[in-house]
Amino acid sequence: MFALTKKLSNLKTVARTKQVRNLNLQEFQSKSLCDKFGLRTQKWVVATNGKDGQDLAKKHLHAKELVVKAQILAGGRGKGTFDNGFKGGVHLCNTSEEAGALVQKMVGHNLITKQTPPSGVPVRTVMIAEAIDISRETYVSILMDRDYGGPVFVYSPKGGMDIEEVAHSDPGAIFTEPVDINAGPSQAQCEKIATQLGFKGALLADAAKQLDNLYKLFIQLDCTQVEVNPFAETTDGKVYIADAKLNFDDNASFRQKEVFTLHDPTEDDPREVEAAKFNLNYIGMEGNIGCMVNGAGLAMATMDIIKLHKGDPANFLDVGGGANEKQVTEAFKILQGDPQVKAILVNIFGGIMKCDIIANGVVAAARAVQLRVPLVVRLAGTNVELGKKILKESGLPIETAENLDDAAKKAVAAISH
Repeated sequence: MFALTKKLSNLKTVARTKQVRNLNLQEFQSKSLCDKFGLRTQKWVVATNGKDGQDLAKKHLHAKELVVKAQILAGGRGKGTFDNGFKGGVHLCNTSEEAGALVQKMVGHNLITKQTPPSGVPVRTVMIAEAIDISRETYVSILMDRDYGGPVFVYSPKGGMDIEEVAHSDPGAIFTEPVDINAGPSQAQCEKIATQLGFKGALLADAAKQLDNLYKLFIQLDCTQVEVNPFAETTDGKVYIADAKLNFDDNASFRQKEVFTLHDPTEDDPREVEAAKFNLNYIGMEGNIGCMVNGAGLAMATMDIIKLHKGDPANFLDVGGGANEKQVTEAFKILQGDPQVKAILVNIFGGIMKCDIIANGVVAAARAVQLRVPLVVRLAGTNVELGKKILKESGLPIETAENLDDAAKKAVAAISH
């Protein structure tokens, strides 16, 4: 069980650090998908200005209390601050007029939280939903797990808080239930999960039905993970999907065209968007040494050894095993276009992609982008000597390295002078 909860933690960590080609949905979009599968969510509307917010809330929402939530792809919205000084991306109010006024203060301004860049993220849409009176919060997720060879429910009666913290402080409060991917969860399994979550009586049947619907969403939309926190019990005796996060399998995008059209690239890092056009894997970081490698494992090793020598990687850029000269050139443009980058380290292992081909690509790219920062290149593998010869005879200020350690030392030294 610990291995699985650790895996869930790792999945979340990877989601924060790997290249963002995975589909990320706003909260209202996730709720819309939940609604289609018979999952109970609060009634909600989306507004892009104060007047629309007031009018839509007045027409469609009839609860005594409303919750107004800025829609950005970052956590900590409730504790965030807008660039106009307005505090909080999540507010409660009692009237549609108040809701409209809150929308007006949010839209068009950047919301700054612990998970956004220092300048924040612009808010373009705001969700207004009927508030629900939650009496108890639980946690439910479904994910694919290699150890079980299929989907697994991971759940806890301790919802409304960080699941990693629950795993650390009270691992016995986290349960797992593997599911036969061909048959799906049985009624008995759904009732078992609902019981362990603490639902009783009529609520148990309601929770079991919601769990079954959640699994249908997971399978039919090709999700890799669905996380509901809280899976809530309300004072009026209902079970709600109060907040859901959905991750999807990019390889199934051809099957899920309607879902993938929901992607809004406006919050994506423009460098990542540009890299994706050329099938490059890019993740921006906060350092000043640009890294270009072939293979995710080599990328991680390169970043680690840069840190070991007191340097800071500016990015993770993987050109893949079969990159061509055009891709290498575009990779250099992205790296050098980042004002943080003060040196570039190329670390390539020639296997499918031979070292002479990558050397020609590096030389052509360096000339095309008019290299303005120190460039250190380490090549290893097929045709390595020929690759080094091409670099040496290029006449460009390219510093070669014998091994990865040597390359990292030279890259760090290049920005220290």
